[in-house]
Amino acid sequence: MSGFGWRRHLGPAVPVAPAARVDRFEVFFDLVFVFSFFIITRTTAQEISGGALLHALLVLAVLWWTWVLHSVVATRVRLGEGFVPVLMTIGMAALFTFALSLPQAFRDVRGAAGPIVAAISYIVVRLVHVLLLLHSVRDNPNERRPLMRFAPELAASTLLLLAAALIPPALHGSAAAPIVRDGLWAAVVLLQYTSGQLISSSGWGIASAEHWTERYDLILIIALGESVISVGVGSNLLGQPPTGPAVAAAVLGIFFTAALWWAHYDMIGPAARIALHAAQGKPRLTMARDAYAYCYLPMIAGIILFALGAEAIVTQITNLHVSNWEPAHGPAAPLLFGGVFLYLVGNMLFQLRTLRTLSWTRVGTLGLLAICPPLVGRLPALATLALLTVICVGMVAAEVVIFSEGRTALRELIFEERVTHEAHEAAYRARWHEPNEPDEGE
Repeated sequence: MSGFGWRRHLGPAVPVAPAARVDRFEVFFDLVFVFSFFIITRTTAQEISGGALLHALLVLAVLWWTWVLHSVVATRVRLGEGFVPVLMTIGMAALFTFALSLPQAFRDVRGAAGPIVAAISYIVVRLVHVLLLLHSVRDNPNERRPLMRFAPELAASTLLLLAAALIPPALHGSAAAPIVRDGLWAAVVLLQYTSGQLISSSGWGIASAEHWTERYDLILIIALGESVISVGVGSNLLGQPPTGPAVAAAVLGIFFTAALWWAHYDMIGPAARIALHAAQGKPRLTMARDAYAYCYLPMIAGIILFALGAEAIVTQITNLHVSNWEPAHGPAAPLLFGGVFLYLVGNMLFQLRTLRTLSWTRVGTLGLLAICPPLVGRLPALATLALLTVICVGMVAAEVVIFSEGRTALRELIFEERVTHEAHEAAYRARWHEPNEPDEGE
């Protein structure tokens, strides 16, 4: 049997149809990917500092671009069919290994394996993506040529991460070592997101706008859920007796996280999905890149930052040796308000790019979030969390009232679209149940 016999037995790769939805294997992959968010949060929470936050954002940016490329692969082939899940499982294993190596990726320890493991894992994930993309365009030279434009980015980013793993240990003890390492990681980020501009002239397209938007919506929901888990686990809520302040802090955390979910999924996300469906050709491709691949990054970063702040505050509240009247310690309040601020900025950029509108309610909320960190220095930690919750819940409540007509019109449009789509699918599938026509002579 040939070396590729396994591929023949498993079946061929299946292209993505125009109306395709996210398959279950993609959700499986995303759950593994979001574990990386958890590791970033846990590692940064151990010692919050400017350097630790910089490292967290650098790793997040590299990881996010890897996921963006993964979503591009998913626009070409179904990840859960044929031989593709075999390769994707290898990619998931490499991604999981990458996440496990992150706590050591920036440590100045001679002989530490973390940086090397991170670089090799990154190479494996990217190679899996390249193999699947090459397979998807193997019979189409017009699409294979644009794909080669991304070869320099792959080679350069791989070499830069290997250099970031090998050069700093050689400079161990030198003040230049951490600067070189951080600079190399920053160069990877700059290279990746600059190369993304080539997509607009690549000649590719988004076959299924429904698949693309659903994929990004799911990763954002999972990231919001991960933030709740991180706060609960990191602040040791499970190991403490259920005191009144602890229960109140947990409830407030759920409320403001739900408000952030509402801020995107109530109107902005559904309206953006319709806008991407309406766009065709190059406008659809550039909107998918700008709004989803780029604007989602600050939202994900904001989630991680406010999770760090919320965890620090809840840890303080559940500490029986700390008075409930003490204000939030350290950078907890700036991280909490700053993370929500960054999340809303990303969401507003997303709204501006897809719908070409801005909500004055969001602008006003950003103003409140900006002035709060200096003002909460004397408030008890629980009151700080309550203030953020009031701002977030108040924003979505105001939008429900102020934009009620627009919300109603949007929901009617979506309902009509779904009814029409279901009727079309039912009519198509009814053919399967039609009785066979009798043969001539019967």
